[in-house]
Order: sequence, then C-alpha cells, then structure tokens
Amino acid sequence: MTERPITPVGTAGATARAAHDTPAEPDQPAPAAYRWRWTALVALLTAEAMNLLDATIVQVAGPVIRADLGGPAAAIPWYSAAYTLAFALGLLTAARLGDIAGRRRVFRIGVTAFALTSLACALTPTTTALIGMRAAQGAAAALIIPQTFGLIRAMFDGDELPKALGAIGPVMGLSAVLGPVVGGVLTHADLLGTSWRAVFLVNLPLAAVVLAITPRLREDRAPVRPRLDPTGTALAMTGTALLVCPLAVGTGAPGATAWVAAGLGAIVLIVFTAHQRRAAAAGRTPLVEPSLLRGRVFPAALASSTLFFAVMSGVVITVVLHLELGLHTGPLTAGLTLLPWSAGLAVASWAAGSHLVPRYGTRVLHAGIATLAAGLAAAALVYRTAPAGHFPLGLPFALALAGLGVGLFTPPFFTVALSRVSPQETGSAAGLLNAVQQLGGTLGVAVVGGVYLTGDGAGQAAGLSAQHALGTAGALLAATAPAVWAMIARPDRSSAGRQRRPLT
Repeated sequence: MTERPITPVGTAGATARAAHDTPAEPDQPAPAAYRWRWTALVALLTAEAMNLLDATIVQVAGPVIRADLGGPAAAIPWYSAAYTLAFALGLLTAARLGDIAGRRRVFRIGVTAFALTSLACALTPTTTALIGMRAAQGAAAALIIPQTFGLIRAMFDGDELPKALGAIGPVMGLSAVLGPVVGGVLTHADLLGTSWRAVFLVNLPLAAVVLAITPRLREDRAPVRPRLDPTGTALAMTGTALLVCPLAVGTGAPGATAWVAAGLGAIVLIVFTAHQRRAAAAGRTPLVEPSLLRGRVFPAALASSTLFFAVMSGVVITVVLHLELGLHTGPLTAGLTLLPWSAGLAVASWAAGSHLVPRYGTRVLHAGIATLAAGLAAAALVYRTAPAGHFPLGLPFALALAGLGVGLFTPPFFTVALSRVSPQETGSAAGLLNAVQQLGGTLGVAVVGGVYLTGDGAGQAAGLSAQHALGTAGALLAATAPAVWAMIARPDRSSAGRQRRPLT
C-alpha cells in the first residue's frame, strides 16, 4: 500500500483524510470542518498536561513523602521512575490498541483509569504500595497519550492542522517543568491536612473535565486495521526493562551488573527491530511500522528526544534533591526556585513557535541546545561559588537561562519529528516518540539523580554533588547535539518518494 504524506507541522497546506472518512462527491464542495474540534483539542491538551504534570509533580514532594511513609533516600527517585518506566513500557501496545479499538474509546478508558489510580496513590499507606500504584498510574497514562496525535489529525485539516499539532510541544514542555512548582505549592499548603497527597488528588478535577468533553471527540482508527503483536510486545518490554531498570536501581554511577544488563537490553531491542522487519515482510502486523525507522529523520528524533528529556528531568531532580536534602529547605522553596525555569520555557516556546521558527527554521534547535548548555554551565558555577550551607542566590537566574534553551528547542523539535509521519504510521509514531521521551525522563532521574545521591551530604558536600550531577546532565546534552544534526542534516533519499522535506 502506498502511504500518503501529511503536511509538515508548521507549514500550510491541505491534509488528506484517512481512508475511513467519507470522501466528498466530486461535484460537491469540501465537507465542513468538524464542529467541536477546538473544544476537543482542549480535552486532548489537558490530558497531555495532566500526564506530564504528574510525571514531575512528585519530584518536589518526594522528600516529604519519604518523611511520612519512611524508606531509604534511594526510594525518592523511584516515585517518579516507576511512573515513567511503566508509561514507556505500555506506550507501543497502547498505540496499537487505539489503531484497533478506536482512539476515542481507548482515550476515555485511559483517563478513567488514570483518575482511579491517582486516587489510589493519594490513599496509599506505604512506600512500596505507592511505588506500585505509581507504576499502575503510568500504565493508565500510556493508554491516553498515543491517542492524541491521531485524534487531532481526525478533527483538523489544512492550515488548522499544523496549528493544532504545534500546540502539543509547548504544552508538553511547559507541563513537564510546571510539575515541581505545583507540587511544591500543594505540599506546602497542606490543604485540609492532605500534605503530599494533594499532588495526586489534583488529577481528579482535571480528569473530570477531560471526561466531560470526550463525547465531543471524533472517533478515529488506523486506515488499515492492524493486529496486536504479542512477540514484539514481549521483546520491547523485556529489552526496555533490561536497559533502564538496572540503571535506576541504587544510586551513583551504574556498576558492572547494571551495564551488563543494559547491554543485554540493547541486544534484545536489536532483536525486536529485526522481528518487526520480518513480521512486516511476512505480511503480519508489526508493533511498530518499519517504515518509520527507514532513513534518518525519525530514528534520529527518537535518540534526540531520549537524551534531551533525560537532561530536563536530571536538572529538575538535582535542584530538588540539593535544596530539600542538602540544604533542608521545604518543598515550596524548591518549587519557587524552579519557577524561573518554567517561565523561561513558556516565553521561549511562544517566541519560537510564533516568530523564530517561521523565520529561522531548524537553526532554532541549535540555539536551544546552546542556550541550555549555557544555563547548565551557569548553574554549575553558582553551586561552585555559593557559601557552604547557603542557598545559591544565582541559581534562579541560571535556571531561567536553561529554561529559555528548553523552550527554544521544543517547538521546532516536534515540528521536524512529526513532519514525515503518514496516516498509517500515526499510532506507531505517537507511541515511539512518547516512549523514548519517558525513557529519557526515567534515565535522567535515575542516573543524574543517582550521581547527586552518591555524594549527598550537607553544606559544601551537597553543592559539590550538585556540580557533579549537572556535569552528567551536560554530557547527555553534548550527546544530543549530533543526534539533532542527524535529524535535520538533509532529506532522506531512501524515502524521498514517500515523504516531504522537513522544516528548514
């Protein structure tokens, strides 16, 4: 079957409907735009924000949770890592479920499950139970997020499609870093004696709003109905777990056992890729559309997303651990310290999407990486020069600069990453892109946070640990640059007949 390209995000042009939509008669005008599309977009973006908010909101509340429920300091990163890991493991299968059963139906089930597991997290009595429920909450989120891309494309056409898709990047980036701020405010406020439990209860009204709007969503399925791939699912989950879990266990630099397990995980993922190609060649339905992995653009986008979101999560957890464990400040101080990061991201996202990307194209990606690198260097310098045991006064300014870098990077990245995705590839693309983002977040929390916890102490020792953690984040950012270059260097000749040139 010949796949039709979609219009690249950020450019104008008509977009073809999926095969299941009813075409207009040749002698009739084009069908009217879907009536409820903008109301439905609010629900989809709220669900995106709810998920990413919850992926980071616990980071600030983590030390308070540990003080209440007990457990070692090494359990704190797992309050976030259990969520993001389960989320990543379930995304590919959840994307296929949307292709098969209908994206609106799966979306509604996922939001309902997310609300119920959020309530369970708020009521949990022990650390072990909380980590288990966070994993269940991540699995529920996996049902939600892959459906958003397909639902947006089912409701928007022409010039409105790039505007709707373009809203995802800023919402995702801003929500990811607003989480610590909201978590700090809610935990400090101790509303009705709920303390840290409020960071989970806040999901209930958000989920209620989304569920109230879901009847306005247009149902959507893949043009060609696929089947589930149990073998591919097992390989993908096993490989990912072997790759990530050993790196997230304990603190500090991964040991020999962790690297061996990660190597085995990489081998299993290579076997998974080969299995997907064989399944497609044999006429079976693979878990991932192999066409997505041809050429350079989308594979490089996956690598870039993994590394970049590892940096984002690593920086946030470092700041939180240093302030709350190293300097013994409260969650409100940690949340407010991260507010300039969020503000910088919001301003830069708006500027990039509205003005800079249309004028300068993919050069904005490089500007984002350079600005974030400058912010990390400034933060490390602030930690180096701050008096022992005192709040680093220059840290909010360094974080504002780093946030500007994140905001410059996010809109053009999602524009390029999604610019060559055809209708049949939508489910796989959404699952893969979200999966590697969550894996990156898990690795950032585990590895960068683990580096900090290795040398955790008081006063100057805590500042030195923060410097080492930021250095690790800087190394991950340095690895992001060549992946981004590979993504935007030149069009793929191997798929020139199928795809459109990305944003330049």
